Order: sequence, then structure tokens, then C-alpha cells
Amino acid sequence: MKEKHLAVVNRAAGGGRCGKLADVAIAKLRAGGVELEVVESKEPGHGTELVRAAYAEGFRRFIAFGGDGTSYEIVNGVFPESLQHGAVTLAFQPLGTGNSFLRDFTQAGLDYATRTLVEGRHRKCDVLHMQHRDGDLYFINLLSMGFAADVAVMTNRRYKSFGPLAYLFGVLTCLIKLDRRVLSLRLDDDPHQDTRRSLFLTFNNSKFTGGNMMIAPNAQTDNGFIEMVRWGPIGRWELIRNLHRLYDGSHVSHPQASVYRAKKVTFDLDQPIDVMVDGEVLTIQCEKLKVLPGALKVVV
Repeated sequence: MKEKHLAVVNRAAGGGRCGKLADVAIAKLRAGGVELEVVESKEPGHGTELVRAAYAEGFRRFIAFGGDGTSYEIVNGVFPESLQHGAVTLAFQPLGTGNSFLRDFTQAGLDYATRTLVEGRHRKCDVLHMQHRDGDLYFINLLSMGFAADVAVMTNRRYKSFGPLAYLFGVLTCLIKLDRRVLSLRLDDDPHQDTRRSLFLTFNNSKFTGGNMMIAPNAQTDNGFIEMVRWGPIGRWELIRNLHRLYDGSHVSHPQASVYRAKKVTFDLDQPIDVMVDGEVLTIQCEKLKVLPGALKVVV
């Protein structure tokens, strides 16, 4: 196995911010004694291809230069193969738009991530595995559906260049047409389907999304559970009045909100839907979600 790190650089991340700062960040890591080989992700999905090839060559340590989407591509480049050959280590250089996962551990961003990487600190992290009609995907932050995914779609299509404000603009746009739908599912071995209408459902491994929205304030990255947050069919004006609560996590105490912990979720959906997973927007027909406890090491 190779001891050096593979640095996957997405220069387009953060509206080009990563491209401006990556070279300095790489030099700083090398000056700190971190051995690394650099590859550049040129388009969506390319990072996964690069990592899959590097994993086959013996790389087991990876650094995401970008945002949550770059980390997501690395994770999907090493799973499921790494389940049979020992945990992979993932480090971060948060140069993207949201960098939500790292916020569970620090608000210091790049300085903190660089220091922990130079010092070689790491901890175990759960990975969530979604089986869908056309394949599998793996993630460490969250997967959302309903309003939260609608906002992500709108954010990516119209507002991504606005940086930290992009998600808020997406929320305000989606308020105009508020869709409360049935997203049928079962938790663990419960024989009863949950067919209640929901504004959104999120399936979380960590606390934050959209940069600094604390969508799952009680989620833990290493407790072996999926943290599901549900907000029922709340009205438009009630949502507007409570929108700020998504940023401090107090929305989970709203009468329309509920939080559950589960090891697996089984879906009964009759067609593909838009989902947002770790900053990426996909259209998939979800079938089963489960947690892989401690399947990844993260440098935090």
C-alpha cells in the first residue's frame, strides 16, 4: 500500500475559489511533511474515476481539495471495495462552497484542516449506503428529499455562484411553490409504512448542510445510526416564520418536526425523485438506506 496521499483537486469548486487557493495549500502541506500526489477533477464524476483507479494502484489516503461534492466523489471511488480491504483515510482542504461536513468539528476551516492533516489526527466515521434502482451510492454528510432537495436543485441551477448565500436564495425561490408530498418509508423492522405528507425528509450522518444550516443538531458521525429529520406539511407563512431556526437547529422542536434514529430505512417509492446528497443533486429511485459503522477514517 502507498503511504503518500492522493490529493484530488476540483479547481472549479467554490465558484473557482479552489483554483485560486489550491496551489498555496498544496505547498503548505508539503512544507509540513505531508507526501502527496496531485490529480485534478475536470468534470462531475471524474473525481470518482480518478480515485477508483488510484485505489486499485494502492492508495489508501485521500485529500479532498474542494467542497462536500469533492469528498462525495472520493467516498464513491473507494466504496464498496474498501469494505473488504480496511478503512480508507479521508482528509479535507475546504475550498468549496458549503464544506458542511467539516463544520461538525470546527469553524476554523482551512487552517484547522491543514493542522490536523500535518499532525496526522484521525477518527472513525460512519458511512451511509443508499441502494437505488440503478445502483449504489455512499455518503458521509446527508441525503435529503422533498423541499430540501428542491432547494438544492434550485441552488445548483441558478445561485451556486453566490457562495454562502446561494442556499438561502434557493430556499426563498422554492417558497413560491411549496410542495408537501408523501415519501413512503419504513424504519428498521417496523412493518408499518410511514405515508404522512412531509415538507422534507433528511437522512443525516452529520449536523450541517448548505454550509451553516444545522439540519440535524443531534447527529453524530460515529454513533452507528442514521439521524432522520422530518418536517411535516407546514404552511408557507409558518415556514417563513421558522426559517431562521434551520440555522441553529431549534427547528427540531417545532410541532411539525420529528427526529428518529435508525440503522436502516426501506423506501416504497413508485418513481425516481430528486435528492440532494453531500452537495450533489441526483434523480434516483431510492430503495434501501443503511449505515456502515466506522467504515471510514476522517482527518478532523
